[in-house]
Amino acid sequence: MIKRKFGIIAGILIIVCICFALIKLQQPVEKDQAIEAVEIIPEDTVEVNKPEPTLLYGMVVDSLLIIEDKIQRNQNISEILMTHNVSSKSIHELALASRDIFDVRKIRANKKYTLICDSDSMQTVNALVYEPNPIEYVVFKLKDSISIERKKREVQIVEKSIAGIIESSLFETMVNLGVGPQLTNEFVDVFAWQVDFQRLQKGDRFKLIYEDKIVEGKSVGIGDIKGIYFNHFGNDFYAVHFDQGNGHDYFDEEGNSLRKALLKYPIKFTRISSRFSLRRFHPVQKRWKAHRGTDFAAPRGTEIRTVGDGIVQEAQFGKYNGNYVKIRHNGTYTTQYLHMSKIASGIRAGVKVRQGDVIGYVGSTGLARGNHLCYRFWKNGVQVDALRVELPPSEPIREENLADFNSVKDIMIGRLNDIDYPELSKSILASAK
Repeated sequence: MIKRKFGIIAGILIIVCICFALIKLQQPVEKDQAIEAVEIIPEDTVEVNKPEPTLLYGMVVDSLLIIEDKIQRNQNISEILMTHNVSSKSIHELALASRDIFDVRKIRANKKYTLICDSDSMQTVNALVYEPNPIEYVVFKLKDSISIERKKREVQIVEKSIAGIIESSLFETMVNLGVGPQLTNEFVDVFAWQVDFQRLQKGDRFKLIYEDKIVEGKSVGIGDIKGIYFNHFGNDFYAVHFDQGNGHDYFDEEGNSLRKALLKYPIKFTRISSRFSLRRFHPVQKRWKAHRGTDFAAPRGTEIRTVGDGIVQEAQFGKYNGNYVKIRHNGTYTTQYLHMSKIASGIRAGVKVRQGDVIGYVGSTGLARGNHLCYRFWKNGVQVDALRVELPPSEPIREENLADFNSVKDIMIGRLNDIDYPELSKSILASAK
C-alpha cells in the first residue's frame, strides 16, 4: 500500500516537472540569455581582403624581379638591355621611338637606373627606368610593345632659414649647418661682386631665407634664395629677391641690382690657386714671367661655365693652352678658359652661348701642372685682372616697380632680422670681438 502511494506521488511529480518545462519553453527568452544565431554563408560568397598591389614607378611589380644599379662609365643602354634578353632589334626600335622624349645617348655615368624583370631564370626585362635627376625619371617599357614616358615626381617647396658665423671658411660653416654646396654656390653668386669670398674673416656672419625642394621626404635641391643678410668686415649687405617681369634678380636696400653683366667666377665657388700677376714664377717653365690670368683649383671634370652671353671665337687645342675656349661677349669684353680636360659637346667657333652655359670641364691639358682652370679676361683688347675689373650693373628697380619692391624689401629685412644665430655661432662671434 505504501509503495503504491509512493509510486503515485512520483508520477505526479514527473508530470508537474514536464508541465513546468513546457511552460518555460513557451516563455520569451531574456535578452542577456539569447543565443546568437550563426549564419552559414556559402563559401563562394565570402569576401577576402586582398593585399594592395606593390607599385613602383606607377607599375605593378608583384612577383617581378627588381634590379637597381648605377650607369657605369662608358656604359650604354644597349649593353644593359642585351644582358637581360632584349634583342638588338628591340633596342634599335626603342632608341628610335625615344628620340623626341629622351635621347638614350644622353645617359650619364653614376645616374640610377632600375630594371623590372620576369622572376624566372631568363630575367627578361619588362621595363627600364632611368633617373637623370632626383625629380625626373624616364620609363622605357618593352613587355608587349615599346613605349617611353618621361615623368616627374611631386615636388614640395618648403621655405627654410639658416644663420651662421664664420670661424674658418664659408664652406665649412655651411657644412656644419647641414647645408649642401648648391646653396653655398648660390649665396656666393649673389654677392660675388660685392664681397671677396677668398678673404672672409672670422666673425663674418650671415642669414638666409631660401626654398628647399622636397621629394618623397628628401631634399633634392634648392629653389630661390628669397633674402640674405651678410655682415663682412663690419659692413652690412642685404639681398632681396624680386622679379620686375623679366626674371628674378637680387637687389640691395636701395633697389640697386647686385648682379653684373658678367659672372665673377667661371666655376662654382672654389679655391683660387694663383692670381693675376705681371711677375710670377712659372711652376712648369721654372722662370719668372707674367701670369695674365686667374687660376681656379678644382677637381678634374668640374663644369666650367661662360660668365656671360656671347659668341665662341675659338674652341680648340693649343700646345700651351691645352683644350681652351675663347668667347667674345660684346665690343668691350672677351674671356678665355684654358687647360680643359675636354671641351663641352656642341661648343665650337661661331656658336652663341648664354651666361652660365657649360662650355668645358676642368683638366690639366697643355702647359699645366695639376687640375685647374686658367681664366683670362680682356677689356677693350687689353688683358686685365678679372677679379678687379669694374663692370656695369644690371638694371636697377624701375620707378614703376619701386613701391612694390619696397614693400617686399621691408618684410624680408624684418624676417631676416628676426632669425637667431645658433648658440655655437654666438660663442664664435663673442671670441672674434
